[in-house]
Amino acid sequence: MVMSKENSSSLSSKEDVVEASSSNVQEDSSRAHPLRYVKWIYSLDAFGVETRGIERVSPEERDQLASSSSPYIQLLQVVGLWYAACGGLTSMSSFFLPTLLFGLTLKDSMVSGLISMIIGCLVPAYCSTMGPKSGCRQMVTARFLFGQWGVKIVALIAIVGGIGWSVVNCVLGGQMLVAINKSVSLSVGIVVIAVISLIVAVFGIKVLLKFQTILSIPIFVACILFYVVVCKKIGYIGKANEMVREMNTSTLTYNGNWVSFFTLGYSVTATWGSGASDYYILFPEKTSSTKVFLITFLGIALPTTFVAVSGTLCGSIALSYQPWNDAYNNLGVGGLIVETFSPWGAFGKFVSVLLYLSLICNNIMNTYSIAFEFQLIDKLLVFVPRWLWATVTTAIYIVLSLVGKEHFSTILSNFLPMLGYWISMYIVLLLEENLMFRSTIKVKKLHAKEFESKGGKEKEEETKEEEDDDDDDECEQSSKFEQLYNWNNWNRPKNRTLGIAACVAFCCGVAGAVVGMNQVYYRGPLADKIGANGGDIGMFLAFGFTGITYPILRYLELKRFKR
Repeated sequence: MVMSKENSSSLSSKEDVVEASSSNVQEDSSRAHPLRYVKWIYSLDAFGVETRGIERVSPEERDQLASSSSPYIQLLQVVGLWYAACGGLTSMSSFFLPTLLFGLTLKDSMVSGLISMIIGCLVPAYCSTMGPKSGCRQMVTARFLFGQWGVKIVALIAIVGGIGWSVVNCVLGGQMLVAINKSVSLSVGIVVIAVISLIVAVFGIKVLLKFQTILSIPIFVACILFYVVVCKKIGYIGKANEMVREMNTSTLTYNGNWVSFFTLGYSVTATWGSGASDYYILFPEKTSSTKVFLITFLGIALPTTFVAVSGTLCGSIALSYQPWNDAYNNLGVGGLIVETFSPWGAFGKFVSVLLYLSLICNNIMNTYSIAFEFQLIDKLLVFVPRWLWATVTTAIYIVLSLVGKEHFSTILSNFLPMLGYWISMYIVLLLEENLMFRSTIKVKKLHAKEFESKGGKEKEEETKEEEDDDDDDECEQSSKFEQLYNWNNWNRPKNRTLGIAACVAFCCGVAGAVVGMNQVYYRGPLADKIGANGGDIGMFLAFGFTGITYPILRYLELKRFKR
């Protein structure tokens, strides 16, 4: 199996590497890496560093790698990966805020947070099914929606989202280290998380899967212990609910706060969609989409639900329990978490360190996926190896974390909902493309240029043979359109969509997000009508505006360009 084989098996030879890497720049070009450069870059393969970039993993290669070990180990590693990334503090951090920041009672916090979070899980679950089918990274498959140029903008947005989450993780981790050891500065805590994340991400998907699977066990235990220690103060929740009612918030304003937190809860899990298929590109092509969907959905939903409940309880208690409230005001969410374990002394600090590791697990996945998204921005950037992009990414979010280290709650409550806007637009485009324009052979024939594989004299001879044998024609047509997409065209712009329909629909979605967003720096006209604090409905409007415009535009695009 691929997770247990040496990295050198990812490409059969340096000659294959040269050919694959060159094809990323231009399919039909004779341009190639300078041999000396290639040898230097891929000499790192001997140290176990993953050298594959955005190249597609062929079905044959995946079958060969998967046949060497049990598929159950592969599934176990993916489950471990999702639990380590989603069952820790990154997911939990947003759920401390409904009472402390949005002024919601415990009941309303639970309803808003859990429903939105579960809905958000559907996004990466569906996106992940593209991995085994294509053998491509998530943003590479987006080329079939947005085209060669439009996907560059989407990749930039995904990069911003990944870096934003990394900043959240670094700042939260820094707060925790300061709370654990007063002699450690916030800056040191930030750098520690970033450096460890980079080291693991550089070594690639195999090391990443093993690392996450191993750490998922202590993280799981630490989360259970956190729930236990929080429940010891459960009696303060009644007082917290009473304090919320005493705020005398109007019904409309309260509902606006509820909706705003709903958007935040949705963003916590939905934003995994931008890189979900990255972790399934080594699965065989024939892997059941239903199985992949359920593994991803449950792998994200179950641990996130548990930590969401724990975080919501803790945040509600902190409103009325003064020691926890003081810790939150002094060192934010990180300080609050460490303070909950204070009755356990040194053991409590040890458990806090285990939770700290969960932030590293989340950051590793961000750093890993962002590196591929950089390579989609321009064809020349493919020549820059993935590990170097991971290093650049780490440097960027270290700087941003150090700059924003005193504003954790502001970053969390204002930045993350914006990620929900774009991922909502992406998922509705993907759903409509797959279900409306690729669900049957009849509609797939609208994509004539994408599915044609031959040209010139060879194509003319094939056409003549088809005229002589209708039965053979029917079989060949069925075979040609068997796949959802012609994945062989992952790097052939002339055989893929121009992306006009998706880009225009995406812009319409942006317009919807603008009129419905509710942030500190801007409040849309529709959001402004929902109470004194406004209500963030940008996600819903972005989804609706995009979904309404795309089918019409896409049909016209297919009729005109046949791709």
